[in-house]
Amino acid sequence: MDLNAWAKDRVLALDAVARPWAQRGRLRGFAYEFLLFGLKQAWACLFGGLLLVLLVATRLWWPADAPLARYDLLVLCAVGLQVLLLASRLERPDEARVILVFHAVGTAMEIFKTAQGSWIYPEASVLRIGGVPLFSGFMYAAIGSYIARIWRLMDLRFERYPPRWAPWLLALAAYVNFFTHHHLPDIRLALFALSILAFAPTRVVFTPDHAPRRMPLLLGFALVALFIWIAENVGTFAAAWTYPEQRDGWRPVSAGKLGSWYLLMLLSFVLVSLVHARQVPHPRRVATEPRRYDLWAGRLSR
Repeated sequence: MDLNAWAKDRVLALDAVARPWAQRGRLRGFAYEFLLFGLKQAWACLFGGLLLVLLVATRLWWPADAPLARYDLLVLCAVGLQVLLLASRLERPDEARVILVFHAVGTAMEIFKTAQGSWIYPEASVLRIGGVPLFSGFMYAAIGSYIARIWRLMDLRFERYPPRWAPWLLALAAYVNFFTHHHLPDIRLALFALSILAFAPTRVVFTPDHAPRRMPLLLGFALVALFIWIAENVGTFAAAWTYPEQRDGWRPVSAGKLGSWYLLMLLSFVLVSLVHARQVPHPRRVATEPRRYDLWAGRLSR
């Protein structure tokens, strides 16, 4: 089943009903555009959202003495979701390959971090490497999936993008720092400053409805990091993993983790940019070819 075609048909049906209402006033038009923005965001978050539902549902209802461990069930469900995304064309093979790379680098970091005691996975399972159940890599893949899909749904384009080597260098340095800060000075404050220096002039152009909109790319990064942090609170509430300060009972994840997610999200962004290289322009310009509007694809296509 082509779920993209199904979703497009549903949105076109909604548009046929709501568009005349939205055209009767500026405030209505803004409200309808905001609705479309929310629908596309939710559709892009499908993989991550379903993973969160599974984390909570298995915490509440999966029997502790079941023959199949909860973590192993999550691995099987995550694999099934990934296959469904590809079979239904919600994700393209080239995107899936890049997301697989992020899955691998995320799992490698998980193995190192759990060995350092940064967090633990308290439940037993068979499908794991050391102290890390294999479903954990899919949580990183969910971030890559979201970025890849929102890139297409909103037709992300960029103005005044930095030289392409700069984001790659920042992302690599951020990833290395996740390992080295346990034994060497933590350079994340310098990385934050460099990312601001590199991306401060950059605007992301996105299209929720007819009109392209613009916002600072740094603000977009911060908002994505915030929502990942919220999802992390849901995950720890569902006891999918536990930080040392949560061993005596759940408490919200420290806001300091926002910085970590910001840096890790930057790595995901530059990896996904490999797939959308033509939409990452010269540092001083953005693509301006005339394009026609496609409501659900979320882009003005040539």
